[in-house]
Amino acid sequence: MDRRRIEERIFKGLMIFSTLVILSALVLILATVIVKGLPAMNVAMITQTPKGGYYLGKEGGILNAIVGSVYLAGGATVLSILVSLPVVLYLNVYAKKGSRLVSFTRFSFDVLWGVPSIVYGAFGFTIMLFFGLRASLLCGIIAVGLLVLPIMSRAMDEVIRMIPKELLDASYSLGATRFETAFKVVVRQALPGILTAVLIGFGRGIGDAASVIFTAGFSDSIPYSLLRPAATLPLAIFFQLGTPFVEVQDRAYASAFILTVVILVISVASRLLTRRFTRHIVR
Repeated sequence: MDRRRIEERIFKGLMIFSTLVILSALVLILATVIVKGLPAMNVAMITQTPKGGYYLGKEGGILNAIVGSVYLAGGATVLSILVSLPVVLYLNVYAKKGSRLVSFTRFSFDVLWGVPSIVYGAFGFTIMLFFGLRASLLCGIIAVGLLVLPIMSRAMDEVIRMIPKELLDASYSLGATRFETAFKVVVRQALPGILTAVLIGFGRGIGDAASVIFTAGFSDSIPYSLLRPAATLPLAIFFQLGTPFVEVQDRAYASAFILTVVILVISVASRLLTRRFTRHIVR
């Protein structure tokens, strides 16, 4: 048999095996969360905050963690957009192609992407001590924003780099300024990818625990101020699994099921929004 055919079959088999491993892991995780979490699900889980003794098996729910997670991930996503989008537009529209600044910035994003989230939490905790702040929703937003920033920036950068250079040249030839080209041509052309990057960042932020364990704190009530501590779903799951009560541990799987549904909704929304806005793309 031809050597090329042998190599092709070997690598094809490896790819199929890898795909099956990933799918099996996904199915196993979903099955575990559904089988153990659904029996413990009830209306109170998503409509009530923890009552006295909730973590001892008494009544209540995790509404505080659901709302806190949305607040924290939403604030961090907005903060990251305000920083990442101008930086990425500068790298691709204003900066000289191939400059050292552009290369260094992209390299920095790659390094920051690989930094463990617990490091961002420790950094945020150090900043809190320096300014004399306590664990709060604001500190959690800043820590998660720093975590999400390189992920969102790198994703946006890769999408914008795929825009044909001829499209920008055509905009300049028609008399458009760099600012007009950046926001009326580049952003419009890359909008599906930008939205996907934003949703990826939101999903990453809402599911992270390490960066908020020292910065956002935890509270049984819904935060009504940026300076109040906020509960999150990952930490609620962690605390519930850490109890010796089986009923509370089952609630942890129910909380994990809620978090999984949220991530699934974000993924589906990303797909739908991408398809909706692809009509603006020049093919």
